[in-house]
Amino acid sequence: MDTVSEAVWTDILGHVRTRHPAIARGWFGQLSPGTLDRGELIVFTENFAQLTYLVDHCVRPFVEAAQAATGRLVSVRFSTHSGETIESSDTRASDLSGFEHALSPARLNGDYTFENFVAGPCNRLAHASCVAASESPGTAYNPLFLHGAAGLGKTHLLQAVCHRILDHSPAAHVAYLTCETFVNHFIEAVEKGWLDGFRYRYRHVDLLVIDDIQFLAGKDRTQEEFFHTFNSLHEIHKQIILSADCPPADIPSLEERLISRFKWGLVARLEPPCLETRLAIIRKKSRVLGLELPDEVAMLLATRIKSNTRELEGALNRLHGLARLEGRELDVGLAEASLGDGVSAVNKRVRIADILTAVTSGFDVRMSDLQGRRRSRSIALPRQVGMYLARQFTGHSLEEIGGFFGGRDHTTVLHANRLIAKRREEDAVFSGRLDELETVIKRAAV
Repeated sequence: MDTVSEAVWTDILGHVRTRHPAIARGWFGQLSPGTLDRGELIVFTENFAQLTYLVDHCVRPFVEAAQAATGRLVSVRFSTHSGETIESSDTRASDLSGFEHALSPARLNGDYTFENFVAGPCNRLAHASCVAASESPGTAYNPLFLHGAAGLGKTHLLQAVCHRILDHSPAAHVAYLTCETFVNHFIEAVEKGWLDGFRYRYRHVDLLVIDDIQFLAGKDRTQEEFFHTFNSLHEIHKQIILSADCPPADIPSLEERLISRFKWGLVARLEPPCLETRLAIIRKKSRVLGLELPDEVAMLLATRIKSNTRELEGALNRLHGLARLEGRELDVGLAEASLGDGVSAVNKRVRIADILTAVTSGFDVRMSDLQGRRRSRSIALPRQVGMYLARQFTGHSLEEIGGFFGGRDHTTVLHANRLIAKRREEDAVFSGRLDELETVIKRAAV
């Protein structure tokens, strides 16, 4: 049981009056702090009328102020000097919400650790900054913003930070999630009146990690909520790490105040891996699979696949599977067979026009439909397939791909890629249809 010093109490009142002037009243000067016991601060007021006002309007501002002043996760309860109390409506909403007062353990991939990450010139800054953030959370690079194309290791680094912090502090509250999950949780909280529970969940963590933050684009209410969540955590020196496919200033329809805050710490870019890094990735992954990979086979894979780590891992898995299936030695011939004409075709120049032609023919739609504004399912699906294939087979940026499909923004292209990739994994018939389209596209490559 602790007493609250006069200096801390002055800071609390000052914070409330400065940050929440609309709810501040002259009689706040008559309030007095009680004890701080088991994470709860009692604040005493003169009469029942004041108590009612405080409970109805001031719970969150005083909690925020108390946490900022003490640097601790504390709650606030109001009471008259005679012991009268009222249950806060915020507390009732929180109790009824589906958001826990303590976060459930983050769902992390056990392979995504720093030990399994291959650092090279393309990602050295991002890797080093993540290590520093995991060792001194809230002080080194806060916030930390990683950006780069898909498959370059952003998610791996984000989860590696979570693993390292949980290894050092098992009781730490770690929230790792995608931006899409954050948005969906916010929408659910608004619809069901669970906002206080939502805010408690995300503003009482030691580490907040959000992948694909670019999906905040165009979502004004969610941006407003995230702005306040960001401020609450940053003020009490809790670590924030974000990732996107582009730097903060290039995220469309993102508020300037968020762009500014994303740049407060460190912005680090991940580049496609160079040849040496690709070789190191192949060797490390082959050891994990228990493969003795000849140098010439490793060099073939590293030379032929240049885009990202994910494709390198996929090629290595195909090679491993083919070796086991056919009972053959791992040699250049088997590696060529495992790569097939897929990689060689990709290394040729695939044109958007070839993709558009294949999709219009395969789905029996017109070119104007793919590039128009209609959103019916019969048009939306082939349009999304076209964006997915353009992402797979061309070097065009997300913005450029969106331009070919009727001027759509890069978040629409990313969303299409996620939907099609997921359906491909779950629907064998659909996957076969995509395989046929890809064969047509590869044959047309020049």
